[in-house]
Amino acid sequence: GLNGEQFMDQVSDEIGNIIKALQFFTRLPLPARIASLADHSTGLEQSTRHFPVAGIAIGLLLAALFLLLSGVLPPVLASGLTIAAGMALTGALHEDGLADCADGLGGSNGSERALEIMKDSRIGAFGAAALIFSIGLRWAALASLAPVTGALALIICHSAARGSIAIALATSTYARASGTGSLVAPGIPMSQLAISAAISLLSALVLMGFAGVVAAIIGWLAALLFLLRFERRIGGYTGDCLGAMEQCGEIAIFLTIAAIVSG
Repeated sequence: GLNGEQFMDQVSDEIGNIIKALQFFTRLPLPARIASLADHSTGLEQSTRHFPVAGIAIGLLLAALFLLLSGVLPPVLASGLTIAAGMALTGALHEDGLADCADGLGGSNGSERALEIMKDSRIGAFGAAALIFSIGLRWAALASLAPVTGALALIICHSAARGSIAIALATSTYARASGTGSLVAPGIPMSQLAISAAISLLSALVLMGFAGVVAAIIGWLAALLFLLRFERRIGGYTGDCLGAMEQCGEIAIFLTIAAIVSG
């Protein structure tokens, strides 16, 4: 068994992994004392199992904002501002990935040309259309939900969608020599994928019961379908692909919850 010192070291490592995941996914100005805890982490790939935990933290902040705004603004405005706040909080990291993937896949038939297009910082017609649909669908779905339901949906969306990224890291290969995704290019064992899935599903179950679990599973399936489509064209995943997977997951989860509630 572990002695007291080993146990505390293990706890420090896990906290460090959570902080590293937060630093990767957000632009939160963490106090230096808290940020320094990430030094205990050995690498971003070790933080993968905590991607849903980082998503829960992001979701909680946005849920609180949504409840606050819903008390003083009409649903459509409260929802729009919450979606915008989410993009500001994350630096539009995933939206950028979605737009780049849409341009790359839509603007070229060859894998090399697609990768070249995706590296271009300029946004094309396919990327712009993807962003419009992503923001619009999430905005409309959130606006259709009652404030408390919407707040719970935000937490599930941000947790499960980020957890789905582990699918690519555990089952696919990195398609570039360098880039954002190279931070996790070594891949992860299936055990980390299982932990990520368990956290995503358990949090969804606690927050919204069976409906939450169904929504989370559908979100993961949407992310997986995008990964498979991307792999067929590129031969692996990229950092942009991970962002697009997260966006597909968010959209699917929001729409599923909206459909269940309205039904």
